Amino acid sequence: MEHSARFDAGSLTKDYPRPPGIPENALLSAVCGHEICVRTGCDPTILMPVSRVAMESLDNIQYLGNLGTVPCYVLEITGSVELPVGFVLSSVRDLDGKIPDEELAIAGLAVQIADYNRTTRFCGKCGTRTAPSQTERAKICLSCHYMTYARLSPAIIVLVRKEENILLVHGKQAPAGRFSLVAGFVEPGETIEHAVHREVREEAGIEILNVRYLASEPWPFPNSLMIGFVADYAGGILTPDGIEIESAGWFDRANLPNFPPRISLTYALIDRWISGNLPEH
Repeated sequence: MEHSARFDAGSLTKDYPRPPGIPENALLSAVCGHEICVRTGCDPTILMPVSRVAMESLDNIQYLGNLGTVPCYVLEITGSVELPVGFVLSSVRDLDGKIPDEELAIAGLAVQIADYNRTTRFCGKCGTRTAPSQTERAKICLSCHYMTYARLSPAIIVLVRKEENILLVHGKQAPAGRFSLVAGFVEPGETIEHAVHREVREEAGIEILNVRYLASEPWPFPNSLMIGFVADYAGGILTPDGIEIESAGWFDRANLPNFPPRISLTYALIDRWISGNLPEH
């Protein structure tokens, strides 16, 4: 069963070279920090016609892609800017279930690209001002022409099985009572598969086998790509590392603790296990 990624912004197609300026039929999403502007009421949306927004400069606007034939952009605003009537700021997570999934994915992309624009205003090589490339999603230095692409941080997440149980861990930074799957960032010089084995060993003290890919999820908090696996317990004594992981345990279907909501890949993997839709051992 293919995973339906909540933050897959595949509905947007990138059309380069970009048109000069902002077309009159464009749609804008507005981002302030890590929050996005959303229209409240019976038909909430994060997209607004460009005509509704006063823009003194194009420096804070980035192209997201085309929704059908309509170009979409993200505008970064400051907390001092007055929002359009009927709009409020919201975290992307809080929009789950309140706007269509297509717009939820665009909201995640908008926040991610606004963060990318904010952190790449100057060249990391020579310090000169950068400008958006007209031919791809990148920033180009106006002096040395060094290209800076949007940062993407690959991270693994793994559902470990032991007979009819799965491994769940409680991280020190997690809400009280919230358990999740083992996860962590891929380090330089290692394969994704090696990262799966290493993270399970480091966080839980056990060994695994039969590592198989399941699904992926763009995770714009702020720029991760979650890569999901299933694996089987191979041996060792369950031992939380005490640094990132506070406690860990084996749980069966009848005694699952609180775990992350459906917006996450964690939920999707656990849901597939509950439904019996995982590869055989």
